[in-house]
Amino acid sequence: MKDEALSLLENLQDPAQGLNILREYLQAFVLRSLHENEAFLCLSFVGGTALRFLYNLPRFSEDLDFSLEVKDNYFPVKWMEKVKRDLTYAGFDAILSWNDRKTVHTGWIRIGEILKEAGLAALIQQKLSIKLEIDSCPPQGASYRSQIVDHHMLVTLRHHDLPSLMAGKIHAMIIRPFDKGRDWYDFLWYRAKRPVIEPNLLLLQNALDQSQGKGSFRADQWKQILAEKVNKIDLKKLKNDVSPFLERPVDLELINAEKFWSALEDI
Repeated sequence: MKDEALSLLENLQDPAQGLNILREYLQAFVLRSLHENEAFLCLSFVGGTALRFLYNLPRFSEDLDFSLEVKDNYFPVKWMEKVKRDLTYAGFDAILSWNDRKTVHTGWIRIGEILKEAGLAALIQQKLSIKLEIDSCPPQGASYRSQIVDHHMLVTLRHHDLPSLMAGKIHAMIIRPFDKGRDWYDFLWYRAKRPVIEPNLLLLQNALDQSQGKGSFRADQWKQILAEKVNKIDLKKLKNDVSPFLERPVDLELINAEKFWSALEDI
């Protein structure tokens, strides 16, 4: 399977796209390993990578994010051990670590040698890293779906529905101490969907109450809160953040205040 991963990069001229494609293949590999270990009886797939795999978001993503929905049979260390075995059997040089000392449990999957072999790094010591995060105490109110996905590999994923995923994105945009171009790009993608998607306000309110304290924000005022951010936004930083991950480079033109204002209008 290592040969299959490397074959995806044949005749590819853009190293940044090569890194995205290789990382995404390995993300699919990890998701399949988790699926085989029945991890999705406990977890829901969330975040930007979920949008990419489930709804064909035209940008690549770095991390694998999950929400712990059922605490019975939650065995992340066992799951990570299987991921390591599977990667090793497939020919990858994998080092894995796990940290569950905080509410958001974090795993790192580091693949050695592959970047050098793919012609994406000068030194063989450089590693390709994938971060895996599981919110062990997520806010309540999400709605779920289960979907079969064939993205490099066939896998069944439980995940939040689009209004719940959008609530998670808006929550991140509100509380994040800095603005990310990837957040605003994803937001524009949500607002361009037809029929129009509105965020799951129950989930958003619970998330805001949990992270910021009750009464700090009202979920039904999310448009006004984001509008205040548009006034202070640094478009150059947003473009620098999202540019390496865009599947279509022309989409960088969407990162402008006029588009943000338009997306915040009532449709």
